[in-house]
Amino acid sequence: MVHAGAMDVGHRLRGEGYRLTPQRQLVWEVLRAAQHHLTAEEIHERVSATVPDFNVASVYRTLTLLSELGLAKEVRLGEAHGHWEVAHPDDDFHLVCRVCGSVDHHQGDLVERVRLHLSGGHGFVAEDVDLVVHGVCAACATVGART
Repeated sequence: MVHAGAMDVGHRLRGEGYRLTPQRQLVWEVLRAAQHHLTAEEIHERVSATVPDFNVASVYRTLTLLSELGLAKEVRLGEAHGHWEVAHPDDDFHLVCRVCGSVDHHQGDLVERVRLHLSGGHGFVAEDVDLVVHGVCAACATVGART
């Protein structure tokens, strides 16, 4: 998966008339460095380790801005609150393990086939596709088969 770099976010923000504030930079760096999807609260917790008085509302505002600019996206993984990640092409979809909670990105032509089906068969133009598949990952399925 290709993620936008730190310089890209600054260039993109400035190009849209925004400043790359230290707070925005911190939120972006936490999001970029994450090994998994993070909630806004988890991002806040990590940013607060560097800037103790950084409030969660600022995290939400920054995430909203990054989302509007196509740099980050919120994904609903079946829970009440969303998880955030650096934006990636719609071709990636999420595989969520109900046993261990892992989330894996999978690439394939399924999302494109859904888009074609909707446009050709229904005249619907899909602008954003978030495909989340719930099940059991290979590791947990192997453990389950052994027990």
